[in-house]
Amino acid sequence: MKPYERKQLLERIEREGATVGASIPETIDVQGEEIALGEFVFETKRRNTVPADDRERVDQLKKNLRRERRQRVQRIEEADISFETGERLVESIIGIDRALSALERLEPADIEREIATKEAADRKRWSNFLKRALGKDDNTPRRRR
Repeated sequence: MKPYERKQLLERIEREGATVGASIPETIDVQGEEIALGEFVFETKRRNTVPADDRERVDQLKKNLRRERRQRVQRIEEADISFETGERLVESIIGIDRALSALERLEPADIEREIATKEAADRKRWSNFLKRALGKDDNTPRRRR
């Protein structure tokens, strides 16, 4: 591969809208393991949240995808490969980026923590209201008579 072709491929990866219109690969070899990436992302997105029991699996997959992406970019940067091989790597990297983007947008489904946080905020508001109503709020300026 010629240096300008390598540069062209690397620029394509980093382009702002590179993932627009790109599809998530159905399967991908990540760290030596074949993963049904398209199905996994689709099923996870369908729920709109990451359940607590799947959170560790999703986090590990994202970590592995990032590592695989770095290795593929490094291969384009440093390896003696053909332009066609580089193009295939670019397409796979863009697919990985698309999958990572979809997985990053999901919110963890930790309903219990969310409920506890809301209840704590409600208790604090109620406590502050009672302090103000009973005149025991240390933050309010006191009037002299």
